[in-house]
Amino acid sequence: MRLLWKVGLVAAGYVAAFVVASAVVAVRIANTSGPDAQAASGMYAAGDAMVFIAVFSIGALVPTAGLLVALRPYPRFWTVLATLVVVVAVTGLAAASLFAVGRHATGSPLATLAMLSVLRILMAPLLAIAFLLFAALSPYRSPRVACLAGSAAEVVVSAYGALVWFAPLVLGGL
Repeated sequence: MRLLWKVGLVAAGYVAAFVVASAVVAVRIANTSGPDAQAASGMYAAGDAMVFIAVFSIGALVPTAGLLVALRPYPRFWTVLATLVVVVAVTGLAAASLFAVGRHATGSPLATLAMLSVLRILMAPLLAIAFLLFAALSPYRSPRVACLAGSAAEVVVSAYGALVWFAPLVLGGL
């Protein structure tokens, strides 16, 4: 297969993921428009953005896998990707640590960082899936191990977020 054809297929896959995510958000908006949505329009808009990101991310796994398969013969690419995975995974662990330390602080820079770290913690499940995909498609051992380690770190961050935010709802407060 020619390179241009491969790039075209990958681009078409990303466009398809975008269209599907847009359609899902349109259906969500149609089903949630009402007085509640009008009263809390900002919250609903944030929810719409999260739904779009989640659906697009899952849909984009297929074209990303196609791109990674096309890049398998290039060891330098895999080395750079593995390095980026480790760096991003460290930011997830740092965000979870900041949130753990600063979530009860008030009116301080630490409290601000803890508040911002929530955004990074929310990305952890999607990144765990992506890093696992990178590990599965890596033809070289070192990048595969680095991507698996990055995926494991993101699972830890996701588990921490679930424990802090959802366990009190289920268990009645910890």
